[in-house]
Amino acid sequence: MRIPLTNAQRSEIAEDAVGLLYGRKQGLAERYGPAGRGKCVDDTRQTLTYLCAALDNDSYPLFSAYVGWLKVLFVSLNIDQDDLSGSLATLSEALSHHIPHQEAERAASMLRRAITDLGRFPVEAPSVIPADAPHAELTRAYLDALLAGDRRAASRLVLDRVEAGLPVSEVYLDVFQPALREVGRLWQTNRITVAQEHFITAATQTVMAQLSPFIFTGEKRGRTMVAASVGGDLHEVGLRMVADFFEMAGWDSHYLGANVPSRDLVTSLGARQASVLGVSVTIAAHLETAAELIAMARAGCGTGLIILVGGYPFNIDPNLWRRIGADGMAESAAGAVAAVATIEMARQ
Repeated sequence: MRIPLTNAQRSEIAEDAVGLLYGRKQGLAERYGPAGRGKCVDDTRQTLTYLCAALDNDSYPLFSAYVGWLKVLFVSLNIDQDDLSGSLATLSEALSHHIPHQEAERAASMLRRAITDLGRFPVEAPSVIPADAPHAELTRAYLDALLAGDRRAASRLVLDRVEAGLPVSEVYLDVFQPALREVGRLWQTNRITVAQEHFITAATQTVMAQLSPFIFTGEKRGRTMVAASVGGDLHEVGLRMVADFFEMAGWDSHYLGANVPSRDLVTSLGARQASVLGVSVTIAAHLETAAELIAMARAGCGTGLIILVGGYPFNIDPNLWRRIGADGMAESAAGAVAAVATIEMARQ
């Protein structure tokens, strides 16, 4: 059962929830000021978006992962954790004033569960680059160079190692992937800015482009896959890695990037006679769009098309791919190629 809310309704509910919170907790207005109150409304609206996505997909893990992420963020910003539990409680109350009783009860149940679990969620996110990780030294050096703003040095570190024989697949999985996850952690814990995060992501895409001569070298299998993020999702590095892994496995990959309109994507599938569609979903709020895209692709290309999904929501809830109509999911670029082989074997 979906909870259909317009953007205006979400904003109104968030305003009501924050109004209740500020009315009950003395000193919030003085502590955070008008700008802080506005940020609280924005955060509550975002929490409501994740809550609705979790309810629509009957997935408490989607919501609890977001609340756990929020807790770490609050701690890093020195915001009282009681303010987080209080905001979840007033969001529940505000929802009861705006949506039907049965839907409000479902939402209240999930919110109560999250409030109960809040105490056991960690207060910090550990580094994702442990000292014993594969190529940890290279990953640290690469990330340190980018944090210092030296894109050329970061590029040279990787290219020198690849020219010396390090497989591109290992660079993707053991250097770029953990480095970018670490960047997300550093932003979450208030140690870098959004501008730095964007710079590092863009720099990594540039280095990936420089690695193209080492990728497009294998024998072709005469098969095609198309890769795209759903409309509205602007994250694309992970999906590009998936497309490159298919290239290294002998496929012709057509990487369409982020925010591709669904109709144009389905047209491309037919024009390319694609066997596989890879769909990336980074944010839970985009799951509904992904489900609509998958249904459209099925209608336009038939059941022979293999549709594979990946991204953070599917890592959190391993059964989520079934609910949106995909044929499978993968947690990594290497796993995507293996998953397609497994699906094809099962279909024989």
